[in-house]
Amino acid sequence: MKTELDLAMDRTFTALTAEGGMFQTVMVQRFGQDVPMIAAAPPHLPAYFAYFCATHGDKTFIVDGEMRLSFADVYKAARHVAGGLVEGHGVQKGDRIAIAARNSANWVIAYMAVLMAGGCATLLNGWWSGEELAGGIDLVECRLVIADGARAQRLEGHDHGAALLMMQHDCSYEQGLAALLAQGGGMATILPTLTGEDLATVLFTSGSTGVAKGAYSDHRGVVQGTMNYAVQSVAALAILNAKGQGPAPDVQPTTLVNVPLFHVTGEVPVFLQSFALGRKLVLMAKWDVVEAMRLIEREKATYFVGVPLMSFEIATHPDREKYDLSTCVSFAAGGAPRPVEHVERIRKAMPHAFPLLGYGLTETNGVGCGNLNENYLAKPGSTGTASRPLVELAILDDAGTALPQGAVGEVGIRSVANFLGYWGNEQATREAVTADGYFRTGDLGYLDPEGYLFIVDRKKDVIIRGGENISCIEVENAMYAHPCIAEVSVFGLPDEKFGEVPAAVYLAKEDCSATEDELRAFLKEHIAPFNIPVRFWEVHEALPRLGTEKVDKRSLRETYTKEWLGERPNTPA
Repeated sequence: MKTELDLAMDRTFTALTAEGGMFQTVMVQRFGQDVPMIAAAPPHLPAYFAYFCATHGDKTFIVDGEMRLSFADVYKAARHVAGGLVEGHGVQKGDRIAIAARNSANWVIAYMAVLMAGGCATLLNGWWSGEELAGGIDLVECRLVIADGARAQRLEGHDHGAALLMMQHDCSYEQGLAALLAQGGGMATILPTLTGEDLATVLFTSGSTGVAKGAYSDHRGVVQGTMNYAVQSVAALAILNAKGQGPAPDVQPTTLVNVPLFHVTGEVPVFLQSFALGRKLVLMAKWDVVEAMRLIEREKATYFVGVPLMSFEIATHPDREKYDLSTCVSFAAGGAPRPVEHVERIRKAMPHAFPLLGYGLTETNGVGCGNLNENYLAKPGSTGTASRPLVELAILDDAGTALPQGAVGEVGIRSVANFLGYWGNEQATREAVTADGYFRTGDLGYLDPEGYLFIVDRKKDVIIRGGENISCIEVENAMYAHPCIAEVSVFGLPDEKFGEVPAAVYLAKEDCSATEDELRAFLKEHIAPFNIPVRFWEVHEALPRLGTEKVDKRSLRETYTKEWLGERPNTPA
């Protein structure tokens, strides 16, 4: 039975998206199907930036340490840098321009400038090793890579085909992005004319194949995904205002940014949506729970988003009462499931606020499902209903046919915001997208009678550690590269802080040393730190196998999870 909030959302979305409504939808052909699209959305990201930066003008947009930039400031800087990329570096429409850097005001400006110059913003995972960074650059054939000092240092000694442009943080864009401006160009440079079908972004995803894939999207997909989030926000605000619970008209929405902007959660619902909402973004270069609480108080943050462990750390911190967190009424989690027991603990610790949960993927430009406020408290095990007005949700069998309500199958998501494919990997694209345009998420779940999605298992061999996807096969391949490894199996273990962490069971070759310390040192040279197993178990006989001769990973996980929980009694099963 639908809740009062469900019914209010139904009424509000119907009004917002109807003919003549603020977010009227029309049908458009995508993936060979008619799918809904928000008619009034800007056609591409540069138009989106221009419209909303002009609309919000002198409002503060970016707070980065002591630096405070308005929407107008950021747009002017990006326009200047875009001219430098076009005239000084010869960037042409569709060129892949990689960004490898931590969050900062200059990251924001570089991202906008790449798109305004007609380039395709290729967002490299800032936690990758040099080998992985070079692999991503090569995979999508980037012309340029804009890198900060830490990432540039990792790239040293690794061949890739891109020209390196250095960037700096904690300084003006003229200084921090000087390499992008050095060869000329500027505000007067003519920028290319774009359409919604032009290439916009490449984001990387680790799947079950063990190889990072570059998911590419056009401008229409990214803008529509962003606007879908904006509709959600406007609907929620309308409902709160109708109850007399909305914020005062002069309160600027403000978000503390703890998720990396190179991930889809940081890029689309957090960063890009903020243009439409006139929302202030307070950047944190590194997570620190005390600093987060200090900034929420100082900047009067209204919304918090991070991986689940972050809001949980705030709720359970012994010094929480020392800070005024009363302005922050929403604590959202994205990138990984939030343990059910966290939901009520957050609500009890901060009764003025509601925990929220979003479910989306890189390939869907972050859109999928959402569960919020009293509905989340009522169904904390659910990722929520399909995000309106654009998302269509289906539970699929192995053939890609929709299953009836209540049946368990693979979760499929279809919308105009879905990615176009994996760069240079048509086979992977075909395997991931059904003939009628549903992206196969790799998650197994079911829909209840009210349309709420419950995830029950993962079909892909992937670990989600604090929002980071870890391919088990990728870690196994990295371990097999060690000359002493005969057999290895990598799987996830439960962890209260990160949700899951990677572990490995391995057999060394006879008369060959492969200690835990040796393996850690070896892996550090080849894969990102978050991929390295937190626990290694060495065995002295062949790993158990199934009838197919594959390693019996399920039995290994069950056996070593029990041992792990015995070592860590406070970790939930």
